[in-house]
Amino acid sequence: MDFNDKRLIILDRDGVINQDSDHFIKSVDEWHPIEGSLQAIKKLNDAGKLVVIATNQSGIARGLLSIATLDDIHQHMITLLAKQQAYIDAIVYCPHGPDDGCDCRKPKSGMLNKLLADFHLDVANAILIGDAYRDLQAAHHIGMDAILVRTGKGEKTLKENTITDPVYADLAAAVEAIIDG
Repeated sequence: MDFNDKRLIILDRDGVINQDSDHFIKSVDEWHPIEGSLQAIKKLNDAGKLVVIATNQSGIARGLLSIATLDDIHQHMITLLAKQQAYIDAIVYCPHGPDDGCDCRKPKSGMLNKLLADFHLDVANAILIGDAYRDLQAAHHIGMDAILVRTGKGEKTLKENTITDPVYADLAAAVEAIIDG
């Protein structure tokens, strides 16, 4: 897979950028970056890639956190990125639960389609990096390239599914492949 022509890098959040939790990330205090992830985003920025986040946040539908709290978590992440001279170009999230029937919750591709439309890019100019099978499925539904990382749910995803996408240890290793490809 040739990554050099790809311009839009779509990242899942929990398990890719920050430590995941089976109990959801419900506060700023629970959001901890995975080692090397913020620096990896900086490397993407420096390479001229558009870096965006597409994240399922069903904790909102479950009443575990509010949109205001989610905004605070994202602001905390943005602040930590700024300390690395790094940034995110956009963040989209699905606040719905698994049974809500929306078209934005991964494995559906609504968030990915929105990002492509917002940036006026074709699917051929994008890569999704995720840790869960549903991330990969969302990309595959629209013909987008995908990368699996072993952090977060990545190891479980590998054990439970046949994965044909590239697999890397973490976001930093995936970014190395994209940049140095």
